[in-house]
Amino acid sequence: MSTDSPSHRPDAQQRQREASALPTPDADALAHSARVDELIRAQIAGNGGAIPFSRFMELALYAPGLGYYSAGASKFGESGDFVTAPELGPIFAACVAESVAPVFQQLGPQARFFELGGGTGAFAEVALKRLMELDALPDRYCILEPSAQLRQRQRERLQERLVPPLFELVEWLDGPFDDEWDGVLFANEVIDALPTPRFAIEAGEVYEEHVAVEGGELKRVLRPADAFLGNAVRHLERQLGREFEHGYRSEALPQLPYWVQAVSGGMRNGAMLFVDYGYSRGEFYLPERSDGTLRAFYRHRMHAEPLLWPGLQDLTASVDFTALAEAGVAAGFDFAGYCSQASFLLGNGLAGVLERIERITDEGERMKRTQEVKRLTLPSEMGERFQVMGFEKGVEFGAAFLVGDLSFRL
Repeated sequence: MSTDSPSHRPDAQQRQREASALPTPDADALAHSARVDELIRAQIAGNGGAIPFSRFMELALYAPGLGYYSAGASKFGESGDFVTAPELGPIFAACVAESVAPVFQQLGPQARFFELGGGTGAFAEVALKRLMELDALPDRYCILEPSAQLRQRQRERLQERLVPPLFELVEWLDGPFDDEWDGVLFANEVIDALPTPRFAIEAGEVYEEHVAVEGGELKRVLRPADAFLGNAVRHLERQLGREFEHGYRSEALPQLPYWVQAVSGGMRNGAMLFVDYGYSRGEFYLPERSDGTLRAFYRHRMHAEPLLWPGLQDLTASVDFTALAEAGVAAGFDFAGYCSQASFLLGNGLAGVLERIERITDEGERMKRTQEVKRLTLPSEMGERFQVMGFEKGVEFGAAFLVGDLSFRL
């Protein structure tokens, strides 16, 4: 069975209107997107005429050599599609290092730092320098990075900017550790890019959003949800104390507990720290948020058409931090804290950063660092939209979550 609602599934004309408001990709980019599109259509043809939206998102973002995060397109900074906190300057990474230094000091010299998705290497550069200053260096600094192009960019940056003893700590992994380990797992803007199922409620039944080919175009259609997703949606309704309304669409990540277990696998003692944009469950599934949180980013422009130019744009969905808290505890960790990014930075060294900024004599540099603080902390920027959640096992974060606790919202 397939059901459709034009308000939720833009047709070709609507897609053209979305595209007309965006910068036009060059010929090489469009040719690359055509290869990704061909791969997706082949998957659709081999899967009975439709694939779950989560599979579309996985291919568009991570198909080897083709997906948005796997291929070589520029993603970070003013010339890319978005700017992450570590790319703004050194303040974010320095404060994160401040927060995890007590964990490394408790764990001892064999501890590892495991960063999921290394960006340009900006975070690793600052974090390693600050951890050295705090006498809390890990034995290994490991980056899990799916993009070969970004790995090379990270390697060149770190080799150029770190002293040899620090650079020698860095290594790149193809997957999570397969042995027992102690240390810190850190993920900034990772969970929002996990391929997410999309569900819809039609006449009280749970459906899953799929992608099919109709009239030669990729289209979003509905198919009955399998038991895994259907049970997850009914669990959400029980937790929320209400049934989702007819026509309600959103995202759910029932695989999140398995993902957390996989990436932390083998950790005996240590901590996990996640930074992302999202909401507590009650805010995520508000009745008025009736089409979920899925969005696309292309050249710093956010829009609502995820099927446009597959492989050229970022696709994200906000994080249900209540689900993340459940997943972390299910993986055997103690919940350590939950707060806004602004509160987290204030509780982990930002006051000292502000004092140092005041002492900068170069006016241009002082203004640049002041603007960085504003972008990281103002509610209208990243300060409230981004949130931080921590977990611990056999260690204590210490003061990391003493400012602005939001756990009562979960």
